Amino acid sequence: MHRNILLDLLRKHKGLNENEIYMIAETIEFVKANEDCFKRELSIGHVTGSAWILDKSHQFVLLTHHRKLDKWFQPGGHCDGDNNILNVALKEAVEETGLADIQALNTEIFDVDIHLIPASGVSQGKVIAAHFHYDIRFLFEADKDIPLIISEESNDLAWVEISNVAKFNDSESMTRMAYKVLSAEYRS
Repeated sequence: MHRNILLDLLRKHKGLNENEIYMIAETIEFVKANEDCFKRELSIGHVTGSAWILDKSHQFVLLTHHRKLDKWFQPGGHCDGDNNILNVALKEAVEETGLADIQALNTEIFDVDIHLIPASGVSQGKVIAAHFHYDIRFLFEADKDIPLIISEESNDLAWVEISNVAKFNDSESMTRMAYKVLSAEYRS
């Protein structure tokens, strides 16, 4: 029951390309097969929530330079048992940017991605093995003139012109999200 809201959202989401369509299908299967999919303790992988935060002009996106992974990404993180992925994405965005006034542009999924997180040693007495993040991304908006606060999870935060996202991270996932915003469908 607690997985049905996410499953409904996933079934409604139309992927941009074959890769995203494949990841949507894989995420649906993962969620259906794993009752604990929202818990990071599920060692094979877990659902995470992310925020693609646009400025009010929709020309810039807020990226964080992830301390452990040493790359630029959108803010996001673990559900820790919370099945309301939109709220998870918002909570993580606030925690990682210091912005208190972040608005969801809608309640639909913006993007879906599955990515491997490398093994990271020991945390709280447990070995953290390599595992997958089934990342559910939502579209948000915030004022880029409000000062940012860098969290302990990040090295830096930056408002990046959407057309320059690939200069910060040229992964298919990041360029796919940039492309979506640059397309007419997501223009305000």
